[in-house]
Amino acid sequence: MTTPQHQYTHPALAAADPELAALVGAEELLQAETLRLIPSENYVSAAVLEASGTVLQNKYSEGYPGRRYYEGQQNIDQVETLAVERAKAVFGVDHANVQPYSGSPANLAVYLAFAEPGDTVMGMALPMGGHLTHGWGVSATGKWFRGVQYGVRQDTGLIDFDEVRELALKERPKVIFCGGTALPRTIDFAAFGEIAREAGAVLVADVAHIAGLIAGGAHPSPVPHADVISTTTHKTLRGPRGAMLMSREEHAKALDKAVFPGLQGGPHNQTTAAIAVALREASLPSFRDYAHAVVANAKALAEALLARGFDLVSGGTDNHLILMDLTPKQVPGKIAAKALDRAGIVVNYNTVPYDPRKPFDPSGIRIGTPSLTSRGLTTEHMDQVADWIDRGVAAAGAGDEQALAAVRAEVADLLTAFPAPGLPV
Repeated sequence: MTTPQHQYTHPALAAADPELAALVGAEELLQAETLRLIPSENYVSAAVLEASGTVLQNKYSEGYPGRRYYEGQQNIDQVETLAVERAKAVFGVDHANVQPYSGSPANLAVYLAFAEPGDTVMGMALPMGGHLTHGWGVSATGKWFRGVQYGVRQDTGLIDFDEVRELALKERPKVIFCGGTALPRTIDFAAFGEIAREAGAVLVADVAHIAGLIAGGAHPSPVPHADVISTTTHKTLRGPRGAMLMSREEHAKALDKAVFPGLQGGPHNQTTAAIAVALREASLPSFRDYAHAVVANAKALAEALLARGFDLVSGGTDNHLILMDLTPKQVPGKIAAKALDRAGIVVNYNTVPYDPRKPFDPSGIRIGTPSLTSRGLTTEHMDQVADWIDRGVAAAGAGDEQALAAVRAEVADLLTAFPAPGLPV
């Protein structure tokens, strides 16, 4: 195995806080040496990293371009306007707000804009692949609003739109969310749009996971069907940890007021700048190639896993994400995930639909291909990745640490030929 050489590039941090600098360096090495398969993670470019750490950090900018509560915004206004215009161009929307701090606050702004406490809202149930902020009980959105949930069919793992329509017409929610965190199939935005119109609800497409695929033309766009689009700016979009709300022009004012002053103070200008950089990258032909490669890799990996006897929820994937039920392998998801981590393969344990086990000790694991695609791995490598996962899960069941160590060495050796974007390794 060849050991990557670490070129530390944060001299000021190292001088001011050696302890913290050492942890950053350790994380750089960890991200370089391991196969990161968590579908919500990715590598950002060096340009996005640089933009995230600029002197824009020093500015307070409450308000919006041309309407600030602080002076000295000559440059900040242009930065935010650049990000907004690029978002509108990349996604083909009337309006974009790039100020939300992250995905959950962005979704909370949607509630503030379109619902009152106690109103009925509708989203996919968390155990079925939805998100906490889609009205799930332990979230503020489930405590402040009356959440009703739809799921997937037990026999197919797919959404039954007849059931969704029946529920929506019965409950008449103010807001319907589509999208989630563990959905391996294409989201039928048109079907959701038709149901929302019939029920008199605002349709919100939460595309946090698939925004990069949409931007790159590898997944259908919700723009013709959804009233509002909520997304993070990291994950498949390969930007900083932030979020955006996009909408038709008729909803622009309500959303802007909900973000500021409804929920937030000044935006994080350094993040806004990094979002602008990521959106410029997303407008390039190379990004389109990346987005389609993410999906191709996921499909190839799914086929290789199926060939090795893995049970995949819905039988495969249409996007970047694969959800596996490890019950047939007789290895719980948490044990498998921790063993794979020791083998240099980073995944997360995850509930599967109708899971008999508890959420903190579920039956499944969730994997995805954005990070490995950003490193340059192709469909030719997916059989090897599936083999490592198969060996790792088997070693987890057998308690074979030597087998896990062997996989880790093979993973690190391969990855030396595929340096990660933005890492000084």
